[in-house]
Amino acid sequence: MEFRIERGVLADAVAWAARVLPARSPVPVLGGLLLETDGGGLLRVSGLDHEASARIEVEADVELPGQVLVMGRRLLDVCRVLPGGTVRCAVDTSRLSVSCDGARFGLSVLPREDYPALPALPELRGAVDAQAFAAAVGQVAVAAGRDDSLPVLSGIRLALDGGTMTLAATDRYRYAVRTLEWKPSSPQASADVVVSARRLAEAARSLERAGTVGIALDGGTIGFGSTGMRITTRLLDGRLPGHDKLFALPEAASALAGRAPLLEAVKRVAVVAEGDSPLRLAFSADSVRLRAGHEDDVASQELPAALEGAGEMTVAFNPSYLVDALSSFDTEGVRFQLLGPGQRALLSGVTDAGTGPAGLGIHDSHRHLLMSVKPQP
Repeated sequence: MEFRIERGVLADAVAWAARVLPARSPVPVLGGLLLETDGGGLLRVSGLDHEASARIEVEADVELPGQVLVMGRRLLDVCRVLPGGTVRCAVDTSRLSVSCDGARFGLSVLPREDYPALPALPELRGAVDAQAFAAAVGQVAVAAGRDDSLPVLSGIRLALDGGTMTLAATDRYRYAVRTLEWKPSSPQASADVVVSARRLAEAARSLERAGTVGIALDGGTIGFGSTGMRITTRLLDGRLPGHDKLFALPEAASALAGRAPLLEAVKRVAVVAEGDSPLRLAFSADSVRLRAGHEDDVASQELPAALEGAGEMTVAFNPSYLVDALSSFDTEGVRFQLLGPGQRALLSGVTDAGTGPAGLGIHDSHRHLLMSVKPQP
């Protein structure tokens, strides 16, 4: 095998495929990247582990078709330090020679016969705008659990119902839901699966500039692809708890505030909070007062806000959870639906923070539920 390719194109392709490589594996060949060339002028770079696979195709000047398996992270390190220009790659007996502008590396070759075949791409179910999909996944991923002892809570629910896609995640203390439009292959398309939040976020980010992303699905695997790129990952077993009843707050008070000023104030006041000690928000008719800390170290800040449905309302939240929730919105304002201290609070985005809490400009396509805690005296 021998080919020439621009250094930047090779580095990007190797980095893209290396996303799925395991950090550690008892099977050495799973740390490898498979490089394949054919007579059509394409280089394919593939990687996989027990849960996911990735393949990307890029143009190259192929002089001799073939394939070679090399340690992926070592090849990635080499690509990062190569000088700019055209890179020549060739298999020389038991090594892959990589050279560019006087710099030359020789990488040992892994046994190709021990490398598993990449899983086939499942049945294509439809397509979604790549940027909208990446943004939506990012908005809900912050609420996914980090505890591997409960795998399903470390996942994101992906539900397809006609032309609507619903993404949801929860770690039992918060619950984020985002809906968006997509284009199903069939008007009756439906599915309800759970995907690793880490894997889904990586896939969505890696395809964000692809224009559109095809979604493929079968009983145990989900795939994402665009021109020259494809990713597959195994589905998680189990289902997330439903959110419809949790999000129904008919008797809630409604508070409205500017999102960006509130986010900055939360970050500022939280510097005196010990660990995850709660941060208080005291809403009144025309303001919200933030307070954190106890004994000698305290901080507070007051901001404009509006409250209706109650004369006043004081709630408290884990500061880091509140920062994650506020950061997941991209709207000017945010609405809190509040039941009271120690109860559920539902956040929604608002187009104009000056519309008042009556509900003008509310964006219900993205909602984030937090459990409030009882404020400390």
